[in-house]
Amino acid sequence: MECKVISTIEEFGKDAWNALLPSDYPFIQYEFFYSLEKSQAVSAKTGWFPQYIGVYRHQTLVGVAPCFIKAHPYGEYVFDWSWAEAYEDAGMEYYPKLVCAVPFTPSSGPRLLVSANEDSTEICQHLLSAMQTLAKQRKCSGVHVLFPTQALCDTLKESGFLERRDVQFHWLNRGYTCFDDFMAKLTSRKRRTIRKERQSIGDQGATVHVLEGEAITSAHWDVFTHFYQMTYLKRSGHTGYLNSEFFHHLGETMLDKVVLVFAEAYGDYVAGALYIKSNDTLFGRYWGSLSDFENLHFELCYYQGIEYCIEHGITTFDAGAQGEHKLIRGFEPVITYSGHYLAHQGFHDGIAEYLTREHDMIQQYYDDAFQHLPYRKA
Repeated sequence: MECKVISTIEEFGKDAWNALLPSDYPFIQYEFFYSLEKSQAVSAKTGWFPQYIGVYRHQTLVGVAPCFIKAHPYGEYVFDWSWAEAYEDAGMEYYPKLVCAVPFTPSSGPRLLVSANEDSTEICQHLLSAMQTLAKQRKCSGVHVLFPTQALCDTLKESGFLERRDVQFHWLNRGYTCFDDFMAKLTSRKRRTIRKERQSIGDQGATVHVLEGEAITSAHWDVFTHFYQMTYLKRSGHTGYLNSEFFHHLGETMLDKVVLVFAEAYGDYVAGALYIKSNDTLFGRYWGSLSDFENLHFELCYYQGIEYCIEHGITTFDAGAQGEHKLIRGFEPVITYSGHYLAHQGFHDGIAEYLTREHDMIQQYYDDAFQHLPYRKA
């Protein structure tokens, strides 16, 4: 058994990497990382330096962990700024750190890939051990596995990682036949609110277009990139993590996984939302707008996603991180996980105590969120 650290996904090869995939979860596929790399969205320059760990048996790839050395906390969606401040206050460096993650993607899914012909426990232990060794060699403060499945998080805990929890809001398709069928399950007050929001789109002169497959052209990616970057610029002072080359690569390599939704008004597109899908889950990923149309974000990013799931028999709609406003639109709280190993034992123990207290607060928040769901009582 041999472990290698590789700085570009192309060295693995698409077939060897994708042969390890346990499902059609899109963000762990070779094509997604390839698009991030080719567009330089992940690179040493952006503070996401690829350090993929591969496990080989007789020169055959049998396990992979997508790891990155991070020089900053951005694009992770698991917020550890206070930990970095504590390190700094103690005269220590929190960065660099090693993360096993999908960059810019707060969606739970596989993080360690293992061949179906191998012992999963054995290969996972090789990968985790290699992560800790790599972190020590690169003088990283620790190792962080972001948005793993609950099963993997349990494995991480057995290996000495600390478990952290958070809450997202996902919409669940309970066998609805149409959008009105879903609406019938809501309280009358919430039905009126949603109908009013959806009605306002047409009242403002906008129409919605859903594009898939060959209907999505290069020009559509240019328009969407402009929306995405200008919205980021307005909100945060920079044009976002991703660029035109990324979206074009995504369209070229994962066209069967993407759905573009545009709003058009007076002959021009005015906003757009990008979804990425698997067989059972729709992921709402990116959004942008050049207009101030009321309720347009709700329509493109939530209601169109719900309609798409119902129409195509998709069971879960993961619309991204945060957003308590999703609750009143039928999205339910779900627990997400991350695993953390700090090389400094004192800080590791201190953060363990902090996470014990945080766990209780997260559980209370999760329980309270259920009290605000808009569904009629049975």
